[in-house]
This record gives sequence, C-alpha cells and structure tokens, in this order.
Amino acid sequence: MPQPRVRRRESRFDVAMADLHTSHTADLDAGALRAARALLDTGFVDLSDSDWEHALGGVHALVWDGAELIGHASVVQRRLLHRDRAWRTGYVEGVVVRADHRRHGHGAALMAGLERVIRTAYDIGALSATEEAVDFYAALGWTRWKGPTSALTPSGLRRTPDDDGSVYVLPGAVPMDHSAGISCDWRDGDLW
Repeated sequence: MPQPRVRRRESRFDVAMADLHTSHTADLDAGALRAARALLDTGFVDLSDSDWEHALGGVHALVWDGAELIGHASVVQRRLLHRDRAWRTGYVEGVVVRADHRRHGHGAALMAGLERVIRTAYDIGALSATEEAVDFYAALGWTRWKGPTSALTPSGLRRTPDDDGSVYVLPGAVPMDHSAGISCDWRDGDLW
C-alpha cells in the first residue's frame, strides 16, 4: 500500500531510517488521517472521538516507515489562564509511537518537530501526560506544573483536581510561576 499523500510538507527529516513530516491537518489527505486515528486507537485503550478531535486543527508530526505510519503527535492552539492573563498555548495531543518502534528516537523526533512550532508560534507549550509518559517528557525538558489546575467552563471556573500534577509546560521565554494556579479553556471530553 503506498503512503497516503501529504499535500504540503512544512518540513521533512530522516529519523533512524524513517521519515518525519510536519503538516497542518488541512494539508493531510483522508488516508493519512485514517492512519493517524488507527495508530492512536492502538496506542490508547480508551481513545474517544473527542480525544481524536482534540488532536485536529493544528500541526501534526508524523513518522513514516515506508508506507506505514509508526508515530504521531500534534500541537493545537488553546488558551491557558495564568496570573490573570490568557496565554496563547501550543497544546500537544495524541503522542504515540507504534509499540514495535519505540525506543528508537521516534518519540523525541516527533516532539522536536512540535517544539519548533511551539517556540515560534505560541507564548507557551503545554500537555497532559499519562503516568507512563512522565519520564519521557521530563527527559525532553518539559516541566511538571505544581500548582492547582482548573478549567474555564460554561458555568464558570471549575477545579480539576484529578489533573493536578499531570500538566507539563515547555520552558521558554515566558516566566511562569509553576506553583500558582493554571486554567484551560473549555472543550468537550477531557479538559486537559
């Protein structure tokens, strides 16, 4: 099966005998999007349609081994509230590398592609890490948010204590107090 067509490539890198492509959702054809969704379904036990939707509308990093998609991650725009300011945030979603291709640098390559986008297009970068991924993100220099988390919901600000400690930010030019509160914008499904 030939590799699904990517209409426009923003960048391309060789990654340990695989190819890394970054492209906006609008520039991926239906086959590439189906392959990404299928890969996320294998990497996340309880991936919902809302989870998939959260990964759309921004820049995707895709690692291909020939015609097979073996890695995916995306960064989408969100607003995070911190210290009475709404920060334009590059929020990382849907990071997965196929199980038989892990520990070969593909995950780090995916994140490097997205970090370039975050550093040039957003005030800050953020993500919500599963417990299994904490060491991975920490090794890449992402910092755990130590303060309380909340969400700005249609009925007002609501604490999200179950998400405390799972939010990570990409250190950059914007100084932030990681022990203070941080809030995310509203969306269907998982808020963080």
